[in-house]
Parts: sequence; structure tokens; C-alpha cells
Amino acid sequence: MPVATKHVFAQRRVLGALVRAVALAAVKKPNGGTLVTPGPEIRLRVPPPGDALVKDFVRLVRGDPGAYKRALPPHLFPQWAFPAVLRALEGVPYPFARIVNAGCTLSILGPVPKGETLDVAARLSKIDDNGRRAIMHVEVITSTKAGAALRADFRALAPLGRAKGDKAANGKAKPKDAADRPRIPEHAREIGRFSLSKRAGLDFAKTTGDFNPIHWAPRYARAMGFRSVILHGFGSLSWAFEGLVRGLYSGDVETITEIDANFVRPLVLPAKVGLYVWGDGQVGLGDAPGGPAYMLGSHKSNVY
Repeated sequence: MPVATKHVFAQRRVLGALVRAVALAAVKKPNGGTLVTPGPEIRLRVPPPGDALVKDFVRLVRGDPGAYKRALPPHLFPQWAFPAVLRALEGVPYPFARIVNAGCTLSILGPVPKGETLDVAARLSKIDDNGRRAIMHVEVITSTKAGAALRADFRALAPLGRAKGDKAANGKAKPKDAADRPRIPEHAREIGRFSLSKRAGLDFAKTTGDFNPIHWAPRYARAMGFRSVILHGFGSLSWAFEGLVRGLYSGDVETITEIDANFVRPLVLPAKVGLYVWGDGQVGLGDAPGGPAYMLGSHKSNVY
């Protein structure tokens, strides 16, 4: 069932931050320089998302709204934290339009009570630039009256080009060897499967505010080099979180204490993907054991 368009009005802060970021990128040309890190701390006080939005978000990612009667879903944090993240990334010497979400480590320190004003602090903590790509780490902390509740290490990636060793003798880029592409291990166990419609990106945008058109506008997505629209990275994390809760922890949403996700391959919509676990808390989204992976990561729980 599609997410109601009315939730777009609740995303005015995120949309305003996106407009600001695009406008600044249009007037400030990347100079290839470096920034001193850690950068300045950005502090915002934001109202919590409403009950109707939370319920629709949880239903969208295949969770149980009844499991979040008193606390917000921790993986909904982009909805209130994204404006601070964008402010923290202002001034980075890379083309804003090419920056993508590479991954996130979300540590759950405590519950985020419903109906309580949220304090968000974000800081560009470090930049790893090897000449081919730059990975910008933004630390984001969500606090409530009881103290820090969530800590996220958001990783944004800017592709910069290829090094000499990445080119064949004819000067063209070497195709990536299929064996080197991220895959779900052969011994992984499937604990869930999701059918994602072409609307999944638009519906996720309505509940989180991330309206990057690569997630909902097919022509724009193709112009950016994708076959069609792709799912948000945080969408992959949210579907994985709820799949772990159902598949491993009998619906107890308070069991997971940390989830790490690396978005290793665009998930083109529509799609049918499986959620897989293996080893000591390893987790991934992909087509099948031995097949391509879209997300690879790990999780920790308070069970062990």
C-alpha cells in the first residue's frame, strides 16, 4: 500500500536542507583542497516525527507498528538527523551532486521516546581521500532528556576518478572482475525475502524526506548512470533491521544494539531480495547465496 503524500509536509526541514545544499553547491566550486577535521559541530533541536508517519514508515519496511508504542524506530534517524548531516558536509571540496551514501554504523545507546524534542549534533570527523574516491565520515548523535540515545557514523562517498593502475593498456578503464564484486557467501542462511516495488524509493522518501530524484525519477536515475531508480541506502538498512528483528529475535525491537551497513551495489527497483546472515553477526542483502550483494554489514545484540 503506497505511503500517503501528506507526509511530505512533515519533511520541510529535510527539504529545506537539501535546497540549501544544492544552492551552495551551485555557487561554490570544488577547489580540490582539504578541510581541517574534525569540523565544527552542528547542533539542531528538532520536533519528533508524528505517530502517523512512524506507523507508515514501519509498515513500509515490513515491521510491526505495535512494537514501537513508546519509542521511535532507531533506523528512522535520517528523518530528523539529515539536515544536520548536510550542514556538516558544507564546504567539502568535492562535487555535491556526485556524493552518495556509502554506509552507516548505527549504535543504539537507549530508547528514543515518542513525542519528545530531539537534540541532534553532527560533525565531519574525518576524510579519507586516496585520489580515486573520498569517504567523508560524519558523526551524528541524537540525544533526549535522558541523554545520548543514538550514535551514527555516516559515510558519504565522492568518486574522484581512476588511478593509472586502474586503466588497461589502451587507456580505457578496466572492467571490474566479476570475482571481485561483493557477493553473499555461499554458506549464508536466508532469514527473509522482500519484494520491493518501483515505488519503494518514493515511499521511503515520503517518510524520511530524502527526495534525491535517483530514488523516484526514472529519467533522472538513468541520466546519472543507473538502469532505473534505486533504493536509498538507509532503506536497505531499515529493511535489514526489521528483517533481523523478525527472523532472529522474535519481533523484539529492543534486542539489536548496533547495526553496520555498507552499501556496495545499487539496488535497482523493482526488485526481490533476500536477507542473509552468517558467521558472527554478519548480515547482507542480495539475490541468493553466492550471488551479488547490495548491502554487506554486521549487527550486535544484547542476546549474547
